[in-house]
Amino acid sequence: MDDLDCDGTVVDQSLAELDTINYWLGGDWVSLKGIKKLIDKNKAPFSIIDLGCGSGTLLAQMARKYQDQLNSGVGIDANAYILQYARDAQAAFKQLSFIDVNVLDAAEKDFNCDILHASLFLHHFNHDELVMLFKIFRHQASQGMVISDLHRHWLAYYSIKYLTQWFSKSAMVQYDGPLSVVRGFRRKEWIRIFEAAGIKDYQIRWKWAFRWQIIIKF
Repeated sequence: MDDLDCDGTVVDQSLAELDTINYWLGGDWVSLKGIKKLIDKNKAPFSIIDLGCGSGTLLAQMARKYQDQLNSGVGIDANAYILQYARDAQAAFKQLSFIDVNVLDAAEKDFNCDILHASLFLHHFNHDELVMLFKIFRHQASQGMVISDLHRHWLAYYSIKYLTQWFSKSAMVQYDGPLSVVRGFRRKEWIRIFEAAGIKDYQIRWKWAFRWQIIIKF
């Protein structure tokens, strides 16, 4: 999935399988419950940007769950094929849009949203890249950021390796699943990233299955 030019049926199959995996292993709920902790309890409207949005399925779940509050949801991705997939799949949600943005160009973009969200995305970047990105993010979201990502752990690695071999028909998912765990961060690594980026108000919680739920208030 790191290939920004990948397209075709292999991507369609991979996106569908990733949506299934994230639903059954609880990743979607890590994000949705994290957003609930950030939004105004008085049901004030809010806007959200989903970084590395993939199929847009999770953004659509946000629109469905918070339909009376979400006035704007924007999914960004750097793969044009995946963005069109998301536009087609989530066409029923008129408050959602999808735009072609490489997150490493974030400094040049004026996001101006209430909440930034990233699910299974930030492990694609290294320590220095994330420090740079968080220094930018903290000025682009008025309320904060919700992160759902993988905890690097040997049990998570072998579990997803054998699960995808049994379940997946996508060579991309079988390869990327274990690799994503290897690229994941441990708690101390997240803390070092936030310290270097000047992020002080955050919570890191471990969630099943081997997920971090991180809530940052800006």
